[in-house]
Amino acid sequence: MPKRCPKKAAKRGDVAARLCKALAKSAKDELIDVLVELAGEDRTILRRLAARIELEAPPKELAAATRQAIADATNFDERDINRNFSYDYEAYSEVKRNLSRLIELGQWRLAMELSRELMKQGSYQVEMSDEGLMTDDIEECLQVVIQALKKSGLPAEKVVGWCTAMLKSDRVGCICDEELRTLRRRFQQSQS
Repeated sequence: MPKRCPKKAAKRGDVAARLCKALAKSAKDELIDVLVELAGEDRTILRRLAARIELEAPPKELAAATRQAIADATNFDERDINRNFSYDYEAYSEVKRNLSRLIELGQWRLAMELSRELMKQGSYQVEMSDEGLMTDDIEECLQVVIQALKKSGLPAEKVVGWCTAMLKSDRVGCICDEELRTLRRRFQQSQS
């Protein structure tokens, strides 16, 4: 019996080029509907769109989105403890972007509360990983709040209390520790 030879797989053309061509023919309203539908089904797509398009949101919605981004960013599989596991870089970028927006909106209490949540969950993620590769991402997010607090004009006792709470929330004792101690000292001196 003769052997059957498989047909050669059809060459895959440049899918992106074909997609671009098809999308160019679509109506704007149709494209918007597709993007909204995709973003509603997939937070990663929503996050990528939000990074490119200035999405306005009220503070409560922004806080909820930031909490979700913190959960996504700091999520890991417990079976990977003491390994260099992958994590969601884009979620950390969203946390940073949202903390900046909250500060721009004058939502200091929310920004400070969310940054403390990030410290708790992020330092736990660092503690559970092998090398803590996500430390820089966490620090970038927290630096947004630290730098803004330097110029905030908030009462010194609020900033001192926040710095102390942040340092206590750090499970590894090294995330923005110098910056937080320096900021705390600066505001303690202004109280005297």
